[in-house]
Amino acid sequence: VQLQASGGGLVQSGGSLRLSCASSGSTVDRHAIGWFRQAPGKEREAVLCYSRGGATIFYVNSLKDRFTASRDNAKNTVYLQMNSLSPDDTAVYFCAAKPGSTVCSGSGLWYRYWGQGTQVTVSS
Repeated sequence: VQLQASGGGLVQSGGSLRLSCASSGSTVDRHAIGWFRQAPGKEREAVLCYSRGGATIFYVNSLKDRFTASRDNAKNTVYLQMNSLSPDDTAVYFCAAKPGSTVCSGSGLWYRYWGQGTQVTVSS
């Protein structure tokens, strides 16, 4: 299984980005996809999990109004739409999966496969 995270970049405060997590070797509608981020000098934190059933479980409640997850089964890709970005959102964003399990988790230890990360930089 390989996860390819993409879509990061440099954006001004208040802007938007859509991150993609494309999977090869697994079918994303059969398991959950977790999104994590790691800001400079900080530990990795769970952002949200997009469940097999299409529900979004947030691990950072303050992001509920700005971040949205979705899935395109035809492209075998899960997306993270991020709106109203602020410099506090600057981080490397990772997607993760554990094929064979439909459970969502906010623990990085739960997931077996990780994308390489995509850098999101928000300027003030």
